[in-house]
Amino acid sequence: MKTLRTKKEISSFIDLLKRRAGGASPEIIRRVEKILNDVRKKGDRAVIEYTERFDGFRPKSLRIPPSAIKRHASAVDKKVLAALRLSEKRIRRFHARQKESSWTVREEGITLGQIIRPLERVGVYVPGGKASYPSTVLMNVIPAQVAGVKEIALTVPTPKGEVNPSVMAVIELLGVKEVYAVGGAQAVAALAYGTESIRRVDKIAGPGNIYVAAAKRMVFGDVDIDMIAGPSEILIIADDTARPDFIASDLLSQAEHDELASPVLVTDSERIAADVRRELMVRLNSLRRRDIAAASLKNYGAVILVKDMAGAVEISNTIAPEHLELMVKNPKRLLPMIKNAGAIFLGSWSPETVGDYSAGPNHTLPTGGTARFSSPLGVYDFIKRSSLLEFTKKGFMRLAKAVETIADAEGLEAHANAARVRK
Repeated sequence: MKTLRTKKEISSFIDLLKRRAGGASPEIIRRVEKILNDVRKKGDRAVIEYTERFDGFRPKSLRIPPSAIKRHASAVDKKVLAALRLSEKRIRRFHARQKESSWTVREEGITLGQIIRPLERVGVYVPGGKASYPSTVLMNVIPAQVAGVKEIALTVPTPKGEVNPSVMAVIELLGVKEVYAVGGAQAVAALAYGTESIRRVDKIAGPGNIYVAAAKRMVFGDVDIDMIAGPSEILIIADDTARPDFIASDLLSQAEHDELASPVLVTDSERIAADVRRELMVRLNSLRRRDIAAASLKNYGAVILVKDMAGAVEISNTIAPEHLELMVKNPKRLLPMIKNAGAIFLGSWSPETVGDYSAGPNHTLPTGGTARFSSPLGVYDFIKRSSLLEFTKKGFMRLAKAVETIADAEGLEAHANAARVRK
């Protein structure tokens, strides 16, 4: 893990993080384009052929029936199921606060407003490559349900035909009935364009590998997407009061995701920097995914030493991390200075990992610096807004002259005439 002190070193590291979050290679783009085109033309046949090629089995049916979901879910340990139920309640309660309502406002002869409607049909991609995450199902399905989406279709990769029981348990818990044993770019294509078995959706949500991310980017416009999920990130701002074992554990919690994950510590304490490095080495060796975590620490991890907390916040705002932990004596004092972060965790007893599972806020967060302009996944991602306008003759006459004047100024004669004809 690099130790950075100078402006030049820090700037070079931030540039490295930006490059790491770049798009897919031309070769991957070509492969994904072919998959999308094949599914668009051949439908189920292409989806089945790609599933056989990439997942190692040929499904008799793309759909996983509710009876199979129930059977697999019954194999889940009761303690795991209880934890998932607790998380489901907390996530649903948090997202219920995000609901929006339609509204109107009236003035003399004019009624204006906004109509809030849920999307009709949403597809959720559930990762199933290096690992399967039941928490992803919770975080993507619950906001859509709270928004009032009537139809939710899930695609769940099942490599070698193997189904993850915990994922099935969450699907059963949430009452989702439409589930398909499909993954990769072919799943995105099926959701975006439709096949004989899978009807097209209005929006696709959920993270995936580089092929899934590339496919989502390419189908955007035919359907909406949530965001392009990049490698995991955590940035911890720590002062001399922080506990090195807490810091090291939290950095590793993201480093173990994949080799491209970025764990960063920013501190004004030489002692904390040294102690955290020692803790990392001790704790790394006990991890089952230590090779992945070690690569993450080596290639995209850093300890950045700064003069003061103002300098630490400046670096954090520039990186705009997915997860930001403030392990300082008074984290609320720094909070007003934080401009860019997907989720902000205040104090040493608010680790990132609680946000991943059971706290309530969504763990689908902007990555790769996109927290500068993007937000966590929420209920607002599964609604659409329509403007409402109603004028009486009297109300129209109040604005007619202004409409004519602007239309004439823009050289749009027919626009102006549409106002004049009513006078």
